[in-house]
Amino acid sequence: MAINIFVPKFHTEEILNEIRECLEKGWTGLGFKTIEFENKWKEFTGLPFAHFLNSNTSGLHLAVHQLKMHNNWNEGDEIITTPITFVSTNHVILYERLKPIFADVDQYLCLDPDDVERKITKKTRAVMYVGIGGNTGQYARISEICKKHNLKLILDAAHMAGTKFRGKHVGQEPDVSVFSYQAVKNLPSADAGMICFNDVESDKLVRQLSWLGISKDTYQRFNQTEGSYKWSYDVPNIGFKYHGNSVVASIALVQLKYLDEDNFYRNQLADYYIRLLQSNSKIKIVPVAPECISSRHLFQVLVPNRDEVIQILYDNKIYPGVHYLDNTDYPMYHYAKGTCPKAEYYSKHLLSLPLHLNITEADQQQIVEVLLKAIK
Repeated sequence: MAINIFVPKFHTEEILNEIRECLEKGWTGLGFKTIEFENKWKEFTGLPFAHFLNSNTSGLHLAVHQLKMHNNWNEGDEIITTPITFVSTNHVILYERLKPIFADVDQYLCLDPDDVERKITKKTRAVMYVGIGGNTGQYARISEICKKHNLKLILDAAHMAGTKFRGKHVGQEPDVSVFSYQAVKNLPSADAGMICFNDVESDKLVRQLSWLGISKDTYQRFNQTEGSYKWSYDVPNIGFKYHGNSVVASIALVQLKYLDEDNFYRNQLADYYIRLLQSNSKIKIVPVAPECISSRHLFQVLVPNRDEVIQILYDNKIYPGVHYLDNTDYPMYHYAKGTCPKAEYYSKHLLSLPLHLNITEADQQQIVEVLLKAIK
């Protein structure tokens, strides 16, 4: 039987009951379950505001768009970001006609604070920080640098549902944090995200922007007075169709109940991988930062002859991943090629081993046995 990198686990009967409620009430869109999930997420994380969206990518775009609007950034202004991430992180900067400036990564595969500070210019407006695999890296130092230089901090927390830093759920320090509930994330739905600002005005604005800039969403208009429908609204801003819906929120509501339990199991799997691999000097395990309780979305190692190793694993019906290719390899980011040598090296040696709730220790033993034979 094949062992895949990601296989989501759904609590099917509970989810169907939540969705059934949507269907019976005749409300499957924005509102109802989306509001309930927002409230549950705020309770779970301790974050003051949360708005449910159709994807993490939408949330990142809204974060950059809103900050640009609110702070009067100009086209060509710069956001310092990482080359080791999924391309959506950096594409959203281009959406707003801003320029991604790539800083190198550290041993945690997160932004290296020293290189970030070196690359600050008079055009720098923000830092986009990615908690890859659920790892906080040198998150605190990045936050201090942003405060020192009066820069906005955007946390791409796509991998960080359930990650805790210094005893609190991540998202407390940044100006805005964006989470993912895409189908293979730690809190899987169909596809969804959450944007979390720390002030009420930003939250209010982003709710309008996610619904085409309309002043009142359909659920608000329907529920103004005793179930009557008040059609009137204004459109003060040009916005986007980025809001989430109640069917997907129903899935997320159930999955949230099990997130801590699921992340605990993922950490157990990671610990067992470490025990199996730590004596092999040719395999370098990507560490978790101190003070971080990681969601363990990924278990990443650095290996020699990476592409050959992947093929041997494939031949044995084991399907790992690579997170991620150096983004400066892609044509729209070629201008930064060669500016992040550690990221370039890691990109050629990174391997993500299968890690999900259906993996067993027997599976891990099989994976490691094949991996060790493949290493040169």
